[in-house]
Amino acid sequence: MAGHQRTLNLRFLAEPSDVNYGGKVHGGVVMKWIDQAGYAAAVGWSGKYCVTVAVGGIRFVAPVRIGDLVTVAAKLVRTGTSSMQFAVDVRARDPMGGEGRLSTHCIIVFVALDKVEGQPVPVPPWVPETDEDRQLAVEADRVMQAVRAPSPSPQP
Repeated sequence: MAGHQRTLNLRFLAEPSDVNYGGKVHGGVVMKWIDQAGYAAAVGWSGKYCVTVAVGGIRFVAPVRIGDLVTVAAKLVRTGTSSMQFAVDVRARDPMGGEGRLSTHCIIVFVALDKVEGQPVPVPPWVPETDEDRQLAVEADRVMQAVRAPSPSPQP
């Protein structure tokens, strides 16, 4: 859809203030980056103020080290009436070159809100056009179904 941004990439260096005592970036810092990229992507698609409503399937695959060049890539994979699901990959590599590595992956969901009333508002629909897009939409839905599933009742 013309005028709507489906993908967004943030790039920056992991800073000393981002790391834990082991010299690796805190998981919470990585989650903050995911939320920031997701927010920017959601606003870019919808043109509306958006809030995070869920994060599903988060996997920390490899650490991010101090000084790594980090890329946080958000890609719209599904829309609802007022919601948007993004697949987010966090990749890291030595800024002097070398092979990049997947650090973290997840699905993040945002809802567009009216700034005055704070009520959900419609977002532009997105329809998968390629097999890859359809697969991403199905995967995002599967991940988020697991998040929505009720917890089993405790057994006596």
